[in-house]
Amino acid sequence: MDWCRYRFRSHWDLDAPPAAVYRLLAAGDDYPGWWPQVREAVRSDERTGTARFRSMIPYDLVITVREARQDPAAGVLEMTFSGDLEGWARWTVTARGSGARARFEQDVVVRKPLLRLFALPGRPLFRLNHALMMRGGRRGLRARLAARPPGAHSV
Repeated sequence: MDWCRYRFRSHWDLDAPPAAVYRLLAAGDDYPGWWPQVREAVRSDERTGTARFRSMIPYDLVITVREARQDPAAGVLEMTFSGDLEGWARWTVTARGSGARARFEQDVVVRKPLLRLFALPGRPLFRLNHALMMRGGRRGLRARLAARPPGAHSV
């Protein structure tokens, strides 16, 4: 088993139309405005940017994010990562009742040297750290969706 590899899945049930959820998730450079653990997101070009994030562990992770697929009709956003994490993530947004479900899947290998050093003993803490980050993101996205009319676009 590779103790530095992580696979995560989360489901966020949201009281907003799938298209509104998709639009916010597709605007990666806006994440710091609603996701507290995403400290910085800077677009380099149309398909690439960098992100810096930190959750409960006082240690920043910096990654380069590259868009792999953006398919609004299917509700799918896929990206690849390099830097402190290497791998991929995917959002899939579908209708659920009168709202939406955003499914997050991620498969990454940690490349940050200190985190690799503590891979085995720190694994439960790293998984908890990720769960808390996802909880913060879900809360932030719910609040952002509640504050904006369903068809509103950012300026």
